[in-house]
Amino acid sequence: MNKKSLIVTMLTILTVAMLLGACGGGKSSTAAPDSTGNKGSASAGTEGEKLKPYEVVIAFYGNDQADLQAVQDEMSKITEEKFNATVKLMPISLSAWAQQTNLMLAGNEKVDIILTSTLFNYASQVAKGQLKPLNELLDKYGEGIKSALDPYQLAASQIKGENYAVANVRDMAAYYGINMRKDLVDKYNIDITKIKTIQDLDAVFKIIKENEPDVVPLVSKNPGTAPFTAGYTTYDPLGGGIGVLPNYDNNLKVVDWFETKEYEEQLKLLRSWYEQGYILKDAATSKQDGRELVKAGKAFSFLSNMKPGSDQENSRRLGKEFVSAALTEAYMTTDLIDAVMWSIPKNSADPERAMMVLNLLYSDKDFYNLFAWGIENKHYIKKSDNVIDYPQGVDLKNIGYNFSTPYMFGNQFLSYTWSTEEPDIYKKIAEFNKTATRSKGLGFLFDVEQVKTEVAAVNNVTSEYRLGLETGTLDPVENLPKFIEKLKASGIDKIIAEKQKQLDEWAKTK
Repeated sequence: MNKKSLIVTMLTILTVAMLLGACGGGKSSTAAPDSTGNKGSASAGTEGEKLKPYEVVIAFYGNDQADLQAVQDEMSKITEEKFNATVKLMPISLSAWAQQTNLMLAGNEKVDIILTSTLFNYASQVAKGQLKPLNELLDKYGEGIKSALDPYQLAASQIKGENYAVANVRDMAAYYGINMRKDLVDKYNIDITKIKTIQDLDAVFKIIKENEPDVVPLVSKNPGTAPFTAGYTTYDPLGGGIGVLPNYDNNLKVVDWFETKEYEEQLKLLRSWYEQGYILKDAATSKQDGRELVKAGKAFSFLSNMKPGSDQENSRRLGKEFVSAALTEAYMTTDLIDAVMWSIPKNSADPERAMMVLNLLYSDKDFYNLFAWGIENKHYIKKSDNVIDYPQGVDLKNIGYNFSTPYMFGNQFLSYTWSTEEPDIYKKIAEFNKTATRSKGLGFLFDVEQVKTEVAAVNNVTSEYRLGLETGTLDPVENLPKFIEKLKASGIDKIIAEKQKQLDEWAKTK
């Protein structure tokens, strides 16, 4: 997002999402491709009758939908006409994502297009040979993808000059902030203009705790994660967060985030929130989606990565009016660009056809919006050419198709806007991408091949400690030194040294 690579992988897989909420892009920000679907697939379309039938399986994270088959059938009508292919949608829940996709990629299960991310161990997937190289396929069948992404956005996912994934067009920068229920902000006259730092949240949470005993002041945005996961970051993670650039610069000197004073202070703050009851007591083990708790009236706020239009997006998605306060400036990193990407796995028996379908998600407005929002007059109605709303009698509670993750499905700048959103929101997001401060490490992608054993060992340690520490469940005074000691024993210093070496070499070319 977007995320969970689980517990750390679950922790990282969900950092996305970024997400947990995202939209942005490149060249397509000024003029979206037309909806004919011919862009980048014209040659494939004219040869469609000569191609054998093929089913393209698309794996992505999300819960099953009642009308999934109906939407899948409508998407298949487009792909059958163009290049004799049908589409099978395979949503996988976030809680099962890491385990199921790891098995899928390691085995021989048929899958043709799959989400990946620097947070989903993208570099490791490449190192294991689990993803197809895409450069040649992009040149032949990916014109729409290449037109939608600026060169630096396409290059952000390259490893040794080869793309094994392509980023979704969406918000590729982020600032971090607190999302709050407007009804409670208004009820207690909370002055959100005074919220500038995470320390300022103490007074806000105190008001909610004292006056709304059945409402948890702060929940984690995504299940199985901590409040700051994809919710508050002040560094460039340089590919997964093992070795970071504090303040997105640090003169390109990589440090162990877990040994910094800032991390220690954050843990102390989270521990105090936990002890005062501002965070769920079972936060380290809960698999509840924090946004669903807010939606149900059981929670007040969550931290997240943000962009223009976040308040309106949260309000529509959760059925409650939201207000927010920014806690950081807006930055762009490689990890944010690569937080939500599409790949073609080695398991695909027809990568050419997979690329043809993928290309439509970046160039065909009708195809994209089918995947993102479902079927017109069934799951939405048009208020104008590009503005949609729910049909009469349909809402969040009974709609049959509603992933609410439009940033995931290709080129979000092709998306219809909801009546509750600003009609020009995607132009604003494109401008947001352009004006955000770019990390000094933007464009660097860490190759884990030389330290993959140490990365696996360190991930095991972070899965043991990080969620407990970052939910305030574990006392940092006692447990942070143990965490750091085990990280060092597992080889974190070797990883950081290797990352520094690669970053220095990369910097020489810039």
